[in-house]
This record gives sequence, C-alpha cells and structure tokens, in this order.
Amino acid sequence: MAGAGPVFYFDLASPEAYLAAERVLTVMPVATEWVPVLARDLPGVESFEAFRCAEERDIALASVERRAAARGLQPLRWPDPFPFDSELAMLAATYAKQIGRVVAFSLAAFRQAFAGGRSLEEEDNVLIAGSACEMHPAAVAKAVRTQGVVRALRHATALAAARGVRDVPAIWTGDEVCHGDAALECAAGVLATAS
Repeated sequence: MAGAGPVFYFDLASPEAYLAAERVLTVMPVATEWVPVLARDLPGVESFEAFRCAEERDIALASVERRAAARGLQPLRWPDPFPFDSELAMLAATYAKQIGRVVAFSLAAFRQAFAGGRSLEEEDNVLIAGSACEMHPAAVAKAVRTQGVVRALRHATALAAARGVRDVPAIWTGDEVCHGDAALECAAGVLATAS
C-alpha cells in the first residue's frame, strides 16, 4: 500500500463499484486510497454477462437501480453496451492516479457510464470524463497508450489479487479485504476496532 490507510479497489465497468464510489468519502472514517484495477483479471470476478437468462439479468440490474435510488443518486441509465470493456477507461483512471486526479476522474467516469448511460468503451466518453476534472483530452489519449500506464494498471491488479481481492468493489484495510455492497461499512468497522 502506498500510504498508511485503506485502499478502495474499483473498475469503472462495475455498477456495484459506482454505488460504493459515491459513498467512499462519506462512509470511510479515514482517507482512503483509490486504486483502479481490471476486474476481469481478478480471481473471483462476477460478470453481468454470466446470467442464465434475461429475466435473471433484469432482476440484478433492478436491484442496483433500487439501491442507487435509495441512496439519492441520479436514476441509473445503463450504457449500451452493458457490460462494456473497461480497459481504456481503467488506463485513463491509472493515468489520473499518477497525476493526482483519480477520485475526480473516476467519479466523473462512473457518472458518465451509469448516470449518463454512456459506454466507457468509447474514447470520447472517457475524454469527456477527463475534461470534467481538467485532464486535457490530448494528454489522456496519449497516456493510455504508454507502456508505463499499461504496466501500472497490470501491477495494481496483480497486487490487489495478491492481497486477496476477488472482485470489485473491495476495500483492503491492511489486514483484511471487504467485498461488495457492504465493503465500506465492513472496512469502517474493521478500522474502528483496530484503532
């Protein structure tokens, strides 16, 4: 871990991570590092492509929509396609982390995807999210193609897996990993008992 605090692992393609991201700053009792990872490369990732039938998928999406509404978030608008390939967006998030804008960029990108209904597979939508937090589109477009950013994302994903992260959202407290919708409350509880 880069600092002494907990780590929030996320992938911009995950609506569950979006719900968590909107609450990290208010639920976590200490500053929490945001680390982008490619969820598809984690050992236990659950996919919105893995449902047995359309009805099962609709039930899962409706559950996310209900939780978003209960938390006072904008109504969810599902991007087309959903799920989408998040690699480009996660490379941009990794670059944003390197320049100190990971939180602002990630929230803007999550909102582009799940409040605006825009797929982050499309470079223009990723660049719009970057522009929202003063990241120049040309700089983002160039950075996502550099080997340094590609290696940093791979390294972050491998480190997350080594720490026991199976899926996103996840919070690593330094001693344990909390996963899923209750990750923030779980991690806050662990940190409270540790102090």
